[in-house]
Parts: sequence; C-alpha cells; structure tokens
Amino acid sequence: MRRNAWIGGIATALAAFVCYACAVGPEPRGPVPGGDDPLGAENLENLLRAFAHDSMLGRQPGTPGERKATAFLAAELERLGLVPAGENGTYFQEVPLIRRTVDEAATTFSVDGEPLAFGVDFLPALGFEPVREFDGAQAVYGGVLGLDRDRLEAEDVAGRVVVFTPAQVGGGIVTRPVRLNASGPLAGAAAIVVVSGQEISPQAVELTRRGTRPRLPAGRAQAEPTTVLVTRRVAERLFGRPIEQLEIGQRGGRVGGRIVYRDEAVPARNVVAILPGADPARRGQYVAIGAHSDHVGTRSPVDHDSVRAYNAALEALQARLGRRPTEAERAAIRVNVDSLRALRPARADSVFNGADDDGSGSVSVLAIAQALAAAREKPARSILFIWHTAEEIGLLGSRWFTDHPTVPRDSIVAYLNLDMVGRGGAADIPGGGPTYLQLVGSRRLSTQLGDLVEEANAALDVPFDFDYSFDADGHPERIYCRSDHWNYARYGIPIVFFTTGLHKDYHQVTDEPDYIDYPHMARVARLVHDLALRIANLEHRIVVDRPVPGPAAECRQ
Repeated sequence: MRRNAWIGGIATALAAFVCYACAVGPEPRGPVPGGDDPLGAENLENLLRAFAHDSMLGRQPGTPGERKATAFLAAELERLGLVPAGENGTYFQEVPLIRRTVDEAATTFSVDGEPLAFGVDFLPALGFEPVREFDGAQAVYGGVLGLDRDRLEAEDVAGRVVVFTPAQVGGGIVTRPVRLNASGPLAGAAAIVVVSGQEISPQAVELTRRGTRPRLPAGRAQAEPTTVLVTRRVAERLFGRPIEQLEIGQRGGRVGGRIVYRDEAVPARNVVAILPGADPARRGQYVAIGAHSDHVGTRSPVDHDSVRAYNAALEALQARLGRRPTEAERAAIRVNVDSLRALRPARADSVFNGADDDGSGSVSVLAIAQALAAAREKPARSILFIWHTAEEIGLLGSRWFTDHPTVPRDSIVAYLNLDMVGRGGAADIPGGGPTYLQLVGSRRLSTQLGDLVEEANAALDVPFDFDYSFDADGHPERIYCRSDHWNYARYGIPIVFFTTGLHKDYHQVTDEPDYIDYPHMARVARLVHDLALRIANLEHRIVVDRPVPGPAAECRQ
C-alpha cells in the first residue's frame, strides 16, 4: 500500500543499530505444481516465501529484484497455461517510468560573471516542468520565504531572479532545494533563489544526485522558474551587503548560467494474464483481480529485532495515548530498546521484503489463478489477472494500465484489489482477529457490487466481520486513495479493496513471511475467488448506480 505522507521512516530512527550488511540467503524454490488446495495456507506460504525472499531485494521498480519478481509471476502463469495479455504476446506491459537528474557537466551558475561550484555554492531543485532561461537576469530581494513571498509586485519580479531567505539564516541550513510553486506575482520570475545558510549540506547534494522519484512521462508543460539553493556568501556577493541589511525589492547583481536536466529510463513492468471465459457471449468481458508486485527495495542495514521492538512499543504507546507520541517519548523508547540490544548480537537486515505489502496480495492473486485454471468448470466471463508495478511511488503501474489498457477498458466489469491481506490479528490492529477484514469502496460506484460481496461472505463456512470504518468519507487515513483500485474507479469500473490493515511492520525491514497469518490470508483469497465467480457468472454486467469520478479527477475520500 502506498505510504501516507505523515508516516515517518522508523528504520531511520534506529540508525544507531546499523551493523553489517545482511547476507542474501539461498535462491527461493518456486511453488510445487499441484497440491491439495491452491487456496490453502500451505500453498500460499510456499508462494510467499519465494516471492518475498531476500533475493528479490525488495522488488523496487528499476532494479533486478523487480525484474526477477515479475519473471517469477510470468513463469507460473505460463505453467498454468493462461493467455498472455501484455505486449507483443508476452505477460508484460512495460511502464515507461523516468527519473530526472541534474546534468552537472552542462549546468552552470554565476554571479556577475564569477562561476560558482555545483554542490558547494549552489544546488538546483529537481522537477519535471521545463525551466525558463535566466542567463543575465538581475536579482531582486523578495524577503523571508513563507512570510514575504507575495510582497513584490508582478512588474518587480518579471524576468528577474527573486532571492528569498529562510526565517533563520545565521548558520542554519536548508536541507534540500524544493521547486517552489511560482504562482501569483512569482509567476513571471526568471528563477527563484533560496539562501541555505553558511553551506549546502552534503546530504542535500547526495539526494539531488540521486534524482527524482520515478514518474510517468507527462505532456508538454509551460516553462516555469526553477529554484536554486545558494549559500549565504553567494547571496551577499549578489547584493554587496549582509543579508540582514537587505530590503524587499532591493536590486542586486546579475545571475548567469543555465540549469540542464537529464531524464533516465527506469525499467518497470506490469504482469497481465487472462483465463478465457466459457460463454462466447460474455467471454469478451473481464473480471479483473489484482495486486501490486512492487515494494520499496533495500536500505542501509539495521538490527531487525531492534526495529521490531521499537515499532511494537511505539504502536502500543500510541494506542494508549490516543495520539502520536512526541519526539521525547520516542527517544525514551529508543533508550529502552538500546538496553535490550546490548544483550545479544545484532541481526542485520537491509531488505524490505514486503511480505504483507503487497506480497500477500500478489501471491493470493496467483493462488486464485491456480485454482481457477485447475477447475473443470470455467467462469462465463473471462478473468483478467494483473500485478501492477510502482504502486508504492504513486499508483503509477495501475495508472498506466488504466490509461493504456491491454484489453478494451469498457470490457472490465469490476476490479477486485488485494493489498496487505496477510495480517489482521488482535496484535496488529484494534478489533482484529480471525474474522477481521477491512472493506473499502465496495459501494462507492455500485450498490450491487457491495451486495454481492456480502452474499459471497455469508456463504463462507466462517464469514468475515467486515470493518467498513476505513471507507468512511473524510477518514484521515484516506485508504480509498492509497491503492491501485482508485485508478479503475476514476474510469467508472466498480471496485472492491480487500485489506487486513496497517500494522507495526508496515514499510519496515520486519515485514517478512515469518509474521504472516497464513490461515487468515487463505480465507481472504477464498472470499475473493468466490466473489469473482459470482460476478463472472452474472447474466448481466454489474450496474453502476453511483457518480463516476472521471479519469482526471483527484481522489477524495
């Protein structure tokens, strides 16, 4: 599941526990064909231990780990005899992600003809919009960033480089240049300069050199003023006096140079397959079942057990307080964990295995494919199985597929999304237990689909107790907007999102197969399997009786 903006990097908080690089274990063995029940806990565990193995290296788009994981899925689909539904007769749909970096060799920046050093004197912000030329433009002081950004008139800004200082510049450091929104009077600026303090931090330089987070290519956009971070010395050279003596609107020297960006391809791919339907009249319609195959890769190694102990204590404290713990309260937890850490050797871990997020959903979809492929009686409609890439960095794989589907978009009658379906116990979530399952979006487009989910659940030997609370309008977690189903919903395709919820191992190196509740996960897979058959065998398409957001709509919960 895509990370919510407020959730911090807990692993970073435990940097003191960094030890040695984790050893990559033996190659995983794939699932043994056959078996008593493809939807059983044993098969799901075998699949997940292969798919979320350390050798998959966190399945991050653009890495060998993601390539290996998608090849694993395709090999099993081929063994099952499912029809490739990707590109050029394959199971793969390439998703053209790009990452933007600064071309340091071609980038120049100067003050009144004096060349400045990249990463020492100046550092450009990253962004995907085209940037304006500013060579030879005059500087003008805009005041304190966040307080005075709109104090200048448009005519004072037009064609000039506007310089801002942060609230405190006396030796402080702005950690990284961020492309500012050039709206209002700033819209006509040639460039925007922000003073970082006495120096530019090495961390900021490293982050800039890594480039942007991958994204999909966009259409041609209008050029905007770029943002450049400079040191205090550069700013004072530009105006000829200390920053504290500057007045808003004061003119300075001339800025020269140009910022040049370079776009790099980030290889990533969706995996798509079809089980053809049995009814010729309905075979051209699809019930889509999907998950996201990607996760967040690897990081610097940390002590696995310390991370888990810290997160467990943090979660318990937050539940007791009814709010997020303060930094002082977090520090107290770290002290306690540090004391425990001294009692035994570290277990260094650097792989974000993503066993629950979303290995659990990915192998559940694969197990459903195994079950339906093995069944003697095939559903009337076809089943479309899809594993999206790049969900963790903005739902990009599902956006690409729904914008560029490999089957007619209007032939998809429903999309069933599984994301994090391997936990849900009382230790993971308040109210959790063997029958716990969160349901999101089941009635947002189709009342009928919501009813079908309830009917399929009631037919189980032990039905789930659905938790609809996370589907409430305005819920702060915004779960409806945080997984791939949204990209289908915006086109009016009825969706259901199944999840057992967030937990202390979410986006941590501790999200591993050892902590999955396989019987619980198997029952979720069974429910989705049964629901898919109900939808596939309906005499008519599911009725959409609620407002459709629209392809360009912003998700709102």
